[in-house]
Amino acid sequence: MQTWHRLMTDAEYYRFCTKIPDLRVERTAVGDILIMPPPGAETSFRNIEVTMQLGNWSRSDGHGRAFDSSVEYFLPSGAAYSPDASWVLRSRIDKLTRNEKRKFPPLCPDFVLELMSPLEDLAKLKTKMTEWIENGAQLGWLLDPDRRTVYVYRPDREPEQLINPESIAGEGPVAGFVLELARVWAEL
Repeated sequence: MQTWHRLMTDAEYYRFCTKIPDLRVERTAVGDILIMPPPGAETSFRNIEVTMQLGNWSRSDGHGRAFDSSVEYFLPSGAAYSPDASWVLRSRIDKLTRNEKRKFPPLCPDFVLELMSPLEDLAKLKTKMTEWIENGAQLGWLLDPDRRTVYVYRPDREPEQLINPESIAGEGPVAGFVLELARVWAEL
C-alpha cells in the first residue's frame, strides 16, 4: 500500500487550528502536526514571569514588540511554532499586512525563549532551538528550570550552557534586556 503525505498550506493549517482552538498545535517543517499538552501550574507561573520581564523591557525600549506563548509564527522552513516568549523588531512588524498581524505572522522572531516544562524532552527542545536559529532568530534562550540551566543559541555558533545563573543579559536584538532568574528558578 502506498502512503501519500500532503502538507497543508499555511492557509489550510491556520483554518485547521481555528477549528480546534482549545488545543495547542504546532507544525514541523516536514508537515507533522504536534499536539502540545497545556503546561502545569508551575510552568505557567514561570512563563508569566518571563513574559512580564520581557514585556516590561520591550515597552521601555520601544524598538520592538514582545509576545507571549499564544502567538504562532509561520517560519521560512514551513514549520509553525509558538515559543514561550518572543520579541520582534518593530520595523519588521510594520512590514506585515493587517491580516498577517491578526493571524500567524509569516516571520521568525528576532529573539525566542523556550521554557522547558517537566513534560518536555530536552533533546527535542534543543532541536527546536536550532530550528529557530536556522530560520532567522538572532538569539535564543532555552531555560531548564529543574536543572537551573540556560542554553544560549546564536547563529553560526555552538550553543552556550550557563549553569545556575542569577540573571542573563540580552545581546544583539535584545541588548539591554536582563532576565532575572530567581523567580523563574523558584518552585511554586
